[in-house]
Amino acid sequence: MNRYRRLIFLLALSFFLQNARFAAAQWTPEKPGSDNIKVLGHIPLGPRLSVSDLEMEQELDRPYAYVGRMVYGDDGPKGMDIISIADPAHPKILYRWRIEDEDLHTPLGGMDVKYFKWKGRYYVVQSLQFFAGPDVDLGAVILDVTGLPDPSTVKEVARIRAADRPNGFHNIFVYKHSDGRPYLFATTQGPSAYVYDLGKAVEGQADDALAGEVPIPDNVPGRQDYVGYHDFYVGYHVETGQDRFYGGGDGGYYVYNVTDLKNPEIVVTLTGIPALTWGHTFTPSPDGRYAIGETEHQYSPLRIFDLQPALDGQVSNISNPISAWTADWKNLSHNHEVRWPYVFVSGYLDGLQIFSLMDPHDPVTVAYYDTYLGPPNTDRYPMFNGAFGVDVRNEDGLIVVSDMTTGFWTFRMAGFQGWNGADWGVPDVSSVQKWDEGPAEGTH
Repeated sequence: MNRYRRLIFLLALSFFLQNARFAAAQWTPEKPGSDNIKVLGHIPLGPRLSVSDLEMEQELDRPYAYVGRMVYGDDGPKGMDIISIADPAHPKILYRWRIEDEDLHTPLGGMDVKYFKWKGRYYVVQSLQFFAGPDVDLGAVILDVTGLPDPSTVKEVARIRAADRPNGFHNIFVYKHSDGRPYLFATTQGPSAYVYDLGKAVEGQADDALAGEVPIPDNVPGRQDYVGYHDFYVGYHVETGQDRFYGGGDGGYYVYNVTDLKNPEIVVTLTGIPALTWGHTFTPSPDGRYAIGETEHQYSPLRIFDLQPALDGQVSNISNPISAWTADWKNLSHNHEVRWPYVFVSGYLDGLQIFSLMDPHDPVTVAYYDTYLGPPNTDRYPMFNGAFGVDVRNEDGLIVVSDMTTGFWTFRMAGFQGWNGADWGVPDVSSVQKWDEGPAEGTH
């Protein structure tokens, strides 16, 4: 009880300091962003609640972003848009992919989206979720986008299905493993994430591409067979030379060693966290010591955890964060990208938010821009509208955001001209994959 009271005090103190520090700088309709954020470009994409996650290619000579399209509101497409950001001030749609017979596929449509490179060609993976219709077992579609910007060269090359786990893949992550192959980690309607060999999938072996799975641990209190992971990150852990999986889902958050995909080994569990029964998004620092956890309910801040006691073998489970951050205590944040010490957040009603973990015990907001100034949602919980996805291009610091209702945005933050871990004294590890190298190369 004393530890719980200390945690409540810590969270309350964090919220108080956050509000006191930035109360004078919050947005207004006339000034929706901080002075250090510049809007470069914006393009509406369609009806309210029809835009989901996004991904941006990292090479400057391939200026393309991919945006999932879904139906959560009154209407909308089910698929993906490909957007040219050759001129970030004037983004334009190059290509639209839609599932055939859209009216028969209900709901949701295109959710998460990732790209990868294999044997000199570029591909994009669009995850899909359908609960009724002809493709309830369809989890993702893969398009060859090597020939962009020529839209006539875009070609569907594979579909990944999970007949034993219908209703599609809500979230995905693509990772270049230390064995040299690209793998798709996908959420399923079950107590584990499935892992697919994308090299096999694009070479005509999609039905034989399942390479492993990462379970929710059996000993999680209240574990349910139909509830698994919601979201995850996979990255190279320099200190141990391991490929590590960081997942949020049933019961909390979990870190696995997935170097051997056939035999994943649990490294750390984070369960028994006060006021948390389900983890949403979980992303580590480049060295794997700290991790940011999101929980999808109102009033819930992003929690910052120090994993070191577990990594040192002192404990096997961590249940208390060391700090917390929120843009507005009445709302909640959605996805985030870590470019240490910065955390780039797509914060639903709070738009783009950027905070610093230079001192992990004292997160500090450094920039923001509200992409959605409309009313709260009335179809689901009120905070479910606004900024959904965020991505950062490491080469030059370009920031992109997908807003569920207002569309696609491009930004720059003053003083942020790109990211490399070596500049900050940390491994050069982020969600950005080194497709032409191994994950261990260039990490110092």
